[in-house]
Amino acid sequence: MTSRHPLHSLRGTVRSLLLVLPAILALGAVATAAPDPVDGRPDPRDMRMLRNPDIHGDLIVFTYAGDLWTVGRHGGQARRLTGSTGYQSQPKFSPDGSSIAFSGNYDGNHDVYVIPAVGGEPVRLTWHPGWDRVIDWQNDGESVRFQSARQSHTGRDLQLFTVPVSGGLPLRIPLPTAGLSSYSPDGKQVAFNRISRENRTWKRYKGGMAQDVWIHDFDRNLTRRLTDWEGSDNYPMWQGDTVYFTSDRGGNLQIYAHDLKTDQVRQLTFHEEYDVKFPSQGPGAIVYECGGWLWVLDLDTGKTERIQVALFSDNVVARPQLKSVADNIDGAHVGPDGNRAVFAARGDIFTVPAEKGDVRNLTQTPGIRERDPVWSPDGKSVAYFSDRDGEYHVFIRPADGKGEEKRITGKDFAWPQGLDWSPDSKRLLLADAAMNLWLITVDGGDVQKIDTGRTDEIRSFAWSPGSDWVAYSRSEENNFNSIFLYNVADRKVHRVTTDFTDDTQPCFDDEGEYLFFASARHFNPTLGGFDLKPIWTEMDGLYVVPLREDVAHPFPPESDEVVLAGEEDDQDKKSKEAKKGDEDGEEDEAEAGGKDKVVDIDLEGIGDRIIALDVSPGNYFDLSFSGGKLFYLERPFSPGGGRGNGAASTSLNLYDLEDREVKSVLKSCGGYALTADGKKILYSDKDQWGIIEAKADQKPAEKPLRTADLKAMVDPRAEWKQMFRDAWRQERDFFYDPGMHGVDWDRMYQRYGQLVPYVAHGSDFSYLLGELIGELCSSHSYVRPGDVPQPESVGTGLLGCDFTLDRENDLYRFGRIFTERDWNGGTDTPLNQPGSEVHPDEYLLAVDGVELEAPTNPYSLFLDTAGKQVVLKVGPEPDGKRSREVTVVPVRSEDNLRYEAWVQANRRRVDELSDGRIGYLHMPNTAVGGQQGFAKGYYPNLRKDGLIIDERFNGGGFIPDFFMNILRQKLVNLWKPRYGQDWRTPGTAFLGHLAMISNGYAGSGGDALPYYFKYYELGPVIGTRTWGGLVGISRNIRLMDGGGVTFPEFGLFNVDGDWDVENYGVDPTIEIDNLPHEEIAGRDPQLEKAVEVLLQKIKDEPVQVPAHGDFPRNKN
Repeated sequence: MTSRHPLHSLRGTVRSLLLVLPAILALGAVATAAPDPVDGRPDPRDMRMLRNPDIHGDLIVFTYAGDLWTVGRHGGQARRLTGSTGYQSQPKFSPDGSSIAFSGNYDGNHDVYVIPAVGGEPVRLTWHPGWDRVIDWQNDGESVRFQSARQSHTGRDLQLFTVPVSGGLPLRIPLPTAGLSSYSPDGKQVAFNRISRENRTWKRYKGGMAQDVWIHDFDRNLTRRLTDWEGSDNYPMWQGDTVYFTSDRGGNLQIYAHDLKTDQVRQLTFHEEYDVKFPSQGPGAIVYECGGWLWVLDLDTGKTERIQVALFSDNVVARPQLKSVADNIDGAHVGPDGNRAVFAARGDIFTVPAEKGDVRNLTQTPGIRERDPVWSPDGKSVAYFSDRDGEYHVFIRPADGKGEEKRITGKDFAWPQGLDWSPDSKRLLLADAAMNLWLITVDGGDVQKIDTGRTDEIRSFAWSPGSDWVAYSRSEENNFNSIFLYNVADRKVHRVTTDFTDDTQPCFDDEGEYLFFASARHFNPTLGGFDLKPIWTEMDGLYVVPLREDVAHPFPPESDEVVLAGEEDDQDKKSKEAKKGDEDGEEDEAEAGGKDKVVDIDLEGIGDRIIALDVSPGNYFDLSFSGGKLFYLERPFSPGGGRGNGAASTSLNLYDLEDREVKSVLKSCGGYALTADGKKILYSDKDQWGIIEAKADQKPAEKPLRTADLKAMVDPRAEWKQMFRDAWRQERDFFYDPGMHGVDWDRMYQRYGQLVPYVAHGSDFSYLLGELIGELCSSHSYVRPGDVPQPESVGTGLLGCDFTLDRENDLYRFGRIFTERDWNGGTDTPLNQPGSEVHPDEYLLAVDGVELEAPTNPYSLFLDTAGKQVVLKVGPEPDGKRSREVTVVPVRSEDNLRYEAWVQANRRRVDELSDGRIGYLHMPNTAVGGQQGFAKGYYPNLRKDGLIIDERFNGGGFIPDFFMNILRQKLVNLWKPRYGQDWRTPGTAFLGHLAMISNGYAGSGGDALPYYFKYYELGPVIGTRTWGGLVGISRNIRLMDGGGVTFPEFGLFNVDGDWDVENYGVDPTIEIDNLPHEEIAGRDPQLEKAVEVLLQKIKDEPVQVPAHGDFPRNKN
């Protein structure tokens, strides 16, 4: 049997985060330092990984392992204030030092809480379902200032709010966007960062989102820039006539002081290895974290003191415990007879019985990761990757768990990621991230390179039944794939198909007479609704190649003939003989222990013998063959997902060569593997795994495999050590620049590795990974949290409105109600439904019979109401006269409602300013949402004289060259019909003038959009410099606990060979910054400028639409 790949090997992944280009893979040096810093032991008498500190007088509060602790200003033994499942952070002392405000996660959401500084019960102040991040107290100590996206129109323009300590409705501070902030002593001004990126994992950033410190005067409604360093200036702290802040102008983040009287700036800290993190001021002092320790800067003396904190904790989160690891499966395969399956989960290798028996953990190695297991066809061994020796190597061990494992490779590979046994169980195929395919001899460990991909990794490969040939699909220079054959004996490579077709997923039949594969040879376009542009979706067919010239055609002509009495139909006779032969062959094979089937191949003219199977075009992958049947996965086209991707359910089908028809095996199947004897199938479907017969019309197994019994002793500290190595290795092996941007990557391992022993919570581990990968100074370097303790989430329903407070009556009224709707499947409007309308300025008097009045926070009455019916008592009078009851259904998020309201307000404003001559569209990203926004705004405005493309806050996605192809169209000709207006070709060419608006929040694909717009000289770009992130990512490799890091794999350079855009951005043609005081006054200078520029352009160069001449006349 052939092509018994483990279930993780699926074809068709679209690189959807940024680019669809080949990854540039890099091998780096192996860390050789000894001892390994991650293996150190924490010293509780001098604890590290102390975060988010604040100081007041002689007391410091900080976060450690998700809880709040206090310690004396000069150190000593720390005292715990909180203890819960969630992560508590951002603690801030009240001005008098009696209370501490913090962001607490007690109910699955980060809200504002206040607790006595001496300890006690936290009091909750906010109930909104978004993240409320405590910034500080207001000067009067009566309210807490926090940052939230609750009124954001894009989710990226965060704002400041205050909430009274006594409770009540949070009120927005009148600043369009703001985060870290500090008020002047008289409270009339505020120093603040307009942009929030201080927690980004990108050090020494200098793009369009670089932070500066600004000062806003509330009385004068005037904003001015205080700092103008090209990098990061953040964490402003105002004391007296000085604003303190952190800046990376010297490399690492240090504390600086800006004297407001003299305008002089001086550096106060001089740490060499680590950044100054989380600085926070108290009277006469600033406390901060550096290198995991707490430090205090005395503002009178200018001296810094490292605080030695003794912290003794039970560290419940870090305690080893037996846990289910069923949610952490990252590789699976099946035994040769289907009686057991093998899984990799949370770094261990397990076998699970089909029905009877116990689950066995074969490895039991906390802190060592074993992954990608494959069961040998003879049933004796399981092969897998293990990093037991510091790098991933191939190991094998007895499948019954009785015996020792054996390492069989000595060579280091660039992130090995695929294994496949030969049918005789003597060799293995191995694929790696450097696009290589390797042949490994189990006995002796000999390693031979078979081939190397040209533009992508080799992902599909298969053995011949005699273990003497390997078929594989290799990427070509034109980004297509071709099928090749490798002869194990003479080590020669032979081409089967040309690079004129995209061919993948090869597999042999049982007898070694045929080679099957999938190929994208069907070009049946789906035409666009507006412009008739072709979309190529279901392109694959299934094909077979007879391997020798004397092999019969698999589908010879058929003819029904009359059968005389007493005679047997030739076809029936042949079928019975074939069936008996198969049965005898299986018995002989079982008795002989599986004899080799030598495969002879006539290579001359092999590509001319390709035959198509009678299957409809589709998206096919993961082919396997057994018993006259070709098994394969099919994924229907899904809008927005592209070829072979998207939300549509994948099915497992077979093509029966005898019956010559497609048959369904499983209607829904996420992946599968055939047993070595070809009789059974291991499959996955969502969270369920099962073993079924390898034949048509199967249903999910009545008794799914007991993956719930996959349990392992999880030692978080051992895992954090391993995952730190893994993340470091992934960056080393995948980062697009082999020189790691000039960073000594081994040194970074040492620098941050010494902090790993002090980690006691998954969130702190994620933070540490961010510090590590941030040293690469690259965009698209992100951390995905893994196993982080979370309390049960109790969400809050929202009504799609803003509330206001009637202070005279202590009642709440409806402010703005969002009625704009997104007809593309967006959020509905709860307060604008027929029969349940609510109007602005009406009072909200009760919720489900509970009366509402201040200081009760109105959101607190909507806990756990999203998607459920709620009865509101509303009315125009505070005394309840003329009140009525309406039934509404709150939503989980108002994001779409607020976004759509902003877009439509901009559209109306442009229409008003231009007297209807200029159109407007907004693109929130360059993925599906951006395509929708473009289409909704572009095509209705085709007859306008001008069009504004607003890409502010664009979150990226795909590289947007396809938008440019539309915008670059030129009018070629027109057509005159008898009735109606003339037609144009191209019909979607815009004849008017274009302008684009951008800002620093636009990045990735949002960088590329104005980059191409300027390159093609389509019009002016108005606004501010973009984010500056055009080094891309394309894949997701999980760490042991399900988390992970991204590793930028490819970077943009221009046609002159220069690296471009990354860590700088795209400059506008006309620089216009929407200053806070202008936005507060209700203006949008960038939008206004775009209209002004286009109107002038329309005046100077009026849009000319050609008119036809006289109709032709024939002369008689």
